[in-house]
Amino acid sequence: MDWGTQLWDQYDVIDKHTQSGLDLLDRYIKFVKERSEIEQNYAKQLRNLTKKYAKRGNREDQDCKFSNHASFQEILNELNDYAGQRELIAENLITGICVDLLKKLQDFKQERKTVREGGSDLCLSLICVCLCLQTKKRYAKEWAEAEKASQQAEKAECEVYATKVDVEKAKQHAHARTHTAEECRNDYAAELQKYNKEQNNHYYTDIPQLLNKLQGMDERRIRSLADGYCKFSDIEKKVLPIISKCLEGISAAGTKVNEKQDSILVIEQHKSGFEPPADVDFEDYSQGIKSATSESSLNPPKVRGLIWPFSKKHKQTPAEDYSHLPPEQRKKRLQTKIDDIHKDLQKAQDQSEALEKMKGVYEQNPQMGDPSSLEPRILEMTKDMGRLRGELAKYETWLSEALGGEESPFPVNNNTEYGVTHDPDANIYAEFDEEFDEIESPIGQCTALYSFEGNSEGTVSIKEGELLSIMEEDKGDGWMRVLRASGDEGYIPSSYVKLRKG
Repeated sequence: MDWGTQLWDQYDVIDKHTQSGLDLLDRYIKFVKERSEIEQNYAKQLRNLTKKYAKRGNREDQDCKFSNHASFQEILNELNDYAGQRELIAENLITGICVDLLKKLQDFKQERKTVREGGSDLCLSLICVCLCLQTKKRYAKEWAEAEKASQQAEKAECEVYATKVDVEKAKQHAHARTHTAEECRNDYAAELQKYNKEQNNHYYTDIPQLLNKLQGMDERRIRSLADGYCKFSDIEKKVLPIISKCLEGISAAGTKVNEKQDSILVIEQHKSGFEPPADVDFEDYSQGIKSATSESSLNPPKVRGLIWPFSKKHKQTPAEDYSHLPPEQRKKRLQTKIDDIHKDLQKAQDQSEALEKMKGVYEQNPQMGDPSSLEPRILEMTKDMGRLRGELAKYETWLSEALGGEESPFPVNNNTEYGVTHDPDANIYAEFDEEFDEIESPIGQCTALYSFEGNSEGTVSIKEGELLSIMEEDKGDGWMRVLRASGDEGYIPSSYVKLRKG
């Protein structure tokens, strides 16, 4: 069923119906925009909330060792990711629905305007109705005049006193009127036939085509709107798996909380190592003991007084050897400091060895660089290692004093040369070959991914796609030594080449 056949006489109703449909499409676009703004504001508020309650400062870092604190930070992280998904929903609502439907709305409005203008032209084509009515009225008038003239001619012929001339004149007048009426009759018949043809074409061809165009436009509008309805749901469904993971992460954070473990951790962090005060001995003054000479243990101890729960403590100035801390806490802090110094010393030693290696390369290959340019940096690294070894010895001495002859629960690493333990696998320069006089063999091949201009000393220029021989692998500093087919040798960035297998 189509509008052109069933609603041929309801053009005004269809005109209002199509306009109402376009208004609904416009309302839906505005609705989606407001929903997108709500999602954006919601995501912004969630991000501000997580930022407000996120950990800040060293105090929170210490508290995060507890499972209940760490779980709360995980919840904030998951909530921040959840906010990101809400932002994605807001963005997709605009790009996936509003932009598309807004363009289609403009197209539908233009199409409807064009069809309505065509409808106005169809209305103007019915002017032939007026012409048909005019010829009909003329024909009726002329026919009445012809009949009247005929009656007058018959009357004149019957009159006794009428002359022959008068009778003949009346008959000629009646004949002329009859002839004119016949012509009007023919004109009316022709106009009526033309009118019926135009009317048939108007109601069975033009009007159905116009209404069917409006029907097609309206159906496409409805389909576009239906797709927009579906996308409204699909956009959120696409992020539901990630949102579910965020919610699962929040639940998992809750299950990670271990109240017993947190209680034990409080003990480990704050256990002082002191013993509670012993019982006070009774002093019998009846036996002649003088209070002035008595060594009564009731006198308050100079080191520690009575400990009252939740009493306020005066802040002490932190000492470098952590002597202001209780014994157990002091041991842990000293051991942590020693471990940090070990790491810094190992790092400084690796950098120093790298500089020494580079200096040796420059000495063997002067064209690659000036060895003396590395001396200030090598001297600086040597001073740093000396300072770190001094600090290491100082803190190890303090740790030994804190242990008081006890066996340390933490291994103290000592090295006869540097005061650190070297891991053969960790030292990336342990197998450096110092014999530069020997002829080196390539250890592999690589292809240049990009061109590189070797403007500084020790580097070599390469071109994209060039095949190179690897003379020395990347030792962790981001550079490798290669040999070109032309015989030029030098260092290039490791990320500029691709290793060849085999």
